[in-house]
Amino acid sequence: MPFQFLNFKSRISLLLLSALLFVGCQQSSQPGNQRAENANPLATPAPATISTAADDLPTIVAFGDSLTAGYGLSQEQSYTTLLQRKLDEQGFKYRVVNAGVSGDTSAGGARRIDWALESGNVKILILELGGNDGLRGLPVAEMKKNLELIIQRAQSRGVMVLLAGMEAPTNFGADYTRQFRQVFRDLANEYKTPFIPFVLEGVGGNPRMNQPDGIHPNAEGEKIMTETVWRALEPLLARP
Repeated sequence: MPFQFLNFKSRISLLLLSALLFVGCQQSSQPGNQRAENANPLATPAPATISTAADDLPTIVAFGDSLTAGYGLSQEQSYTTLLQRKLDEQGFKYRVVNAGVSGDTSAGGARRIDWALESGNVKILILELGGNDGLRGLPVAEMKKNLELIIQRAQSRGVMVLLAGMEAPTNFGADYTRQFRQVFRDLANEYKTPFIPFVLEGVGGNPRMNQPDGIHPNAEGEKIMTETVWRALEPLLARP
């Protein structure tokens, strides 16, 4: 279906997913991007922590693409840093590690999950991947297989997974969009994982909450994203 005939929500989904893939190819050439080093999945993403606590603290790994990496933002503005601050302020003793890689697909995540789970005493994995699979129209079954592997690897280590859902563009047809969305729900049900239906709830499509590209959350949008993640995360935390 031509772009001009898509409804507003479909246009936002398509533009969002296009940007997730685009920044993966362009990030290293962006002089203002302070997360360029994360474009290499072999590079160690800098921990998004403001805590000075010991390294043996239980760790929360935020594992995803540009939405997790904090594309276009300083580390202080990214949701993972805001999440660390929220944990510290409320007395929760956890260390947040940002393992976001812009442009990453579920296959890329499956290849690097073991490395990410070695980031200290990992207790919780926030899994935010799949958007780039949807943009490329990659087989839904393959995405499910990759996400399933990530979940299995985490759970086999005793790590709890918080699964964040994403939407696919409509240009691959209604069946693909429906099947794509259903993957996240099916995995959450099958593996009994806590679930965020849409990690950009309240941010996607809102110009006031996005950077000038109209796609990636700005500093205010990151605050909303943090609250969305927090609502699902807080019940999983060990009380101080």
